[in-house]
Amino acid sequence: MSGAALAIVVVVVFCLALYLLQRYGDLRKQQRMVLVGTLLSWYLCFLIVFILPLDVSTTIYKQCVLDNSNHSAALTQARHGNPTKANSSSSPSLSVLRACEKPWSYIPDGVLPVFWRVVYWTSQFLTWLLLPFMQSYARSGAFTRVGKIKTALIENAIYYGTYLLIFISLLIYVAAHPQWKLSWTEFQTIGITAANTWGLFLLVLLLGYGLVEIPRSYWLSSSHDYLLAKTYFKAAKMSSEKAAAEENLADVMEEVASIHESVRDGHSLRKCVDTIFTKCPPDYQEEMIRRGENSAGEHNGIPTKRALVNLHKKVISAVQRHNQTQVQWCILLDEAFHLEDVAKSQSSPLRQFTHSFPSTEYSWIRRFIYTPTVEWYWKCVFRQSSCRLLAVLLCLLSAAVVWSECTFFSTRPVLSLFAVFIQLAEKKYNYVCIEMACFVSILFMCVCVYSTVFRIRVFNYYYLVPHHQTDAYSLQFSGMLFCRLTPPLCLNFLGLIHMDSAISHQDRIQTSYTSIMGSMRVLSFISDGFYIYYPMLVLLLCFATFCNLGSRCLNLLGFQQYITHDDLTSDLVDEGRELIRRERRRRQKAEDGENRKWAWRERYGVQGATGRSRAGYSELKDNSPVTRMKKDVSTFARRDESTDEQQTRWLQDNSSDEGSPSRRSSAGRYLSLSSPPKGIFDDV
Repeated sequence: MSGAALAIVVVVVFCLALYLLQRYGDLRKQQRMVLVGTLLSWYLCFLIVFILPLDVSTTIYKQCVLDNSNHSAALTQARHGNPTKANSSSSPSLSVLRACEKPWSYIPDGVLPVFWRVVYWTSQFLTWLLLPFMQSYARSGAFTRVGKIKTALIENAIYYGTYLLIFISLLIYVAAHPQWKLSWTEFQTIGITAANTWGLFLLVLLLGYGLVEIPRSYWLSSSHDYLLAKTYFKAAKMSSEKAAAEENLADVMEEVASIHESVRDGHSLRKCVDTIFTKCPPDYQEEMIRRGENSAGEHNGIPTKRALVNLHKKVISAVQRHNQTQVQWCILLDEAFHLEDVAKSQSSPLRQFTHSFPSTEYSWIRRFIYTPTVEWYWKCVFRQSSCRLLAVLLCLLSAAVVWSECTFFSTRPVLSLFAVFIQLAEKKYNYVCIEMACFVSILFMCVCVYSTVFRIRVFNYYYLVPHHQTDAYSLQFSGMLFCRLTPPLCLNFLGLIHMDSAISHQDRIQTSYTSIMGSMRVLSFISDGFYIYYPMLVLLLCFATFCNLGSRCLNLLGFQQYITHDDLTSDLVDEGRELIRRERRRRQKAEDGENRKWAWRERYGVQGATGRSRAGYSELKDNSPVTRMKKDVSTFARRDESTDEQQTRWLQDNSSDEGSPSRRSSAGRYLSLSSPPKGIFDDV
């Protein structure tokens, strides 16, 4: 099972990273280099988390084998050197050998060191060199590769300077110490220490937020009133963001239209203008073409190359932001409608969940297993208790992490709860419990950190949006954060379970992961000071998060945050409730119009009203409401045009017999049966 366990983990982690990339990124439209770089960075970081428990169990087995060999050597030496002493005082401690059991997931010697070197140094190359360069390259508005590369180098000069400053400071400290001589190993250790120090500084900030926010979010999600009020709050904020994005896009498109009119065909900058033109939405492109035809003789002035580069960058950002807000608005509407349906169904005497806008597609799971009755019991009865139970369990894990972070430096007595549990399982050689405890612990810490990375939003420059709406800049920035946070997180976890001798100062075999880090004792003020005392700040950060100090500060600065018993929050909740009510009426009106269309078509036998038409309509239900309505209206318009053509052809064929009463009555009957009632399409 040694090779099988490693192979299974490698495949499962790759599928997980690919699924997340498919959820947040667009595999069909985004650049291949962006997708490959992001996928590789996420994959390597997740791989470290999943393989580290196997490394811990393998190291414990090797430690047992080493203890037995030392025990046997000491026993043999005692028997040959002083047989009387060996049979008397030292026999109780030297006569019994511990039987070492090989773990089911044992990985042979020499595999893990090579594996960790490849994974670690590849991730470091990605986070410090390749991804920052690709990030600036993708965000650049230049029209040539040379221009994009030049922009990327200039933007990363300051960024690389901060890391070089830390590295040079540590290098001077080591060089000035009289007992140390700079070798390649120590030089490499200084670079790793500088990277881990930077990562640990950010890690504690994100961990302190996640340890409190994740359990609290599950506890608050058990309250339906809280969820509904917060959704109304988000709707009010998203409405203003959507309006701002639409206004910004309109302003940018106005600039593009002006340049599109001024730069004519044959000009040296026309190719750059065409590149910008292709990045605009199709509706704006058609409008620009019409404006260009109507103002053929007008000239507004030729822009410079630098102005076109800046405009290109603005167009990319404005279009991406507009698409994100549109998709987020539709998702938020569906969430609000669903929560309102839950509130209505709670008082239902039939105990069946009713959707305001039911889906036309019913899978066998919904038909036989997840029926409306089962859905009612889950969403109206059991979900609240399940969320609270999960919140309590996560709160206990958070308390264990905070306690262990503040006490893991104490080895006698052992105060870290994770170290106590691992040592108890080590005495019984229960490798399954060791690996599960390590996996659950490090997975919880990673969820606290990574979920904060997915939730965090730095204005509009970094924002991970689901449903394939995340831009290339944010995808690569998340990959950079993962590669910088994962190594110090794993080292911190090994310190919590007393498997890092640089912190615990125990004479034990190092894990293969810590072996690639080198000896952190080269920098004693880092290993004995910063790595031990800085994680204690997580207690202060947890307290600040529990009291919502960060949200209150952002609220004072003008960034509205959801805070209960706040006047501004209450106003936004009321505004969001009215917006959701208005959108519900609008969608209900559209649904009623569609139902009347289908009823009329089925009643009067229009071809395609059943079968393929309803199947096509059900496929459109999966799309966003805005896209669905546009596609439906265009489809119906085409069908109405075909019906009108049939009517016109029939009237032309019978126009020669207008004087015949029978012909006139037949035509009247045809028109009365084929024409829809007056005003039936007024709602669309």
